[in-house]
Amino acid sequence: MSAESLTVIMTKMLKLHKSLYELTVKKTDIVKKGDTAALDQLLKDEQAHMAAINKLEQERLALSNQVMPGASLQEIAEALLSEKDELLQIKEELTTVISEIKARNELNQQLIHQSLQFINFSKSLVIPQEKEINYGPPAGKKQKPGQSPGMFNSKA
Repeated sequence: MSAESLTVIMTKMLKLHKSLYELTVKKTDIVKKGDTAALDQLLKDEQAHMAAINKLEQERLALSNQVMPGASLQEIAEALLSEKDELLQIKEELTTVISEIKARNELNQQLIHQSLQFINFSKSLVIPQEKEINYGPPAGKKQKPGQSPGMFNSKA
């Protein structure tokens, strides 16, 4: 019973991770288009996926501790001969999908960083930099070490 439950949970996790990967692919296209409303909605969908994945992970951990306390998924799969091949296959697929998600998220992070750099550059072109207006030594000239910044010479 618990081996089958573990397989079911792992299959659900794999399905959710594949769906999350599809969202990361969509995110890349949305970032390229610059559609902030769609990006907002997609981020909400990602958060819902992550909440569901976290819930399943908690269930998987509880079930794993029930079957073999403190054991890894590999050790549990070795002990459960009836579900061993299926569990190891799901684990391998899950690992592959997670690494694909990580790579796609890194790409999305780079695209967003480039977009922010472009926005800051465009902003600096549109909004001129104000010159500092103050009473002090001219720009580029340093004050001499013995000279006071005041207007009056206190030694006189």
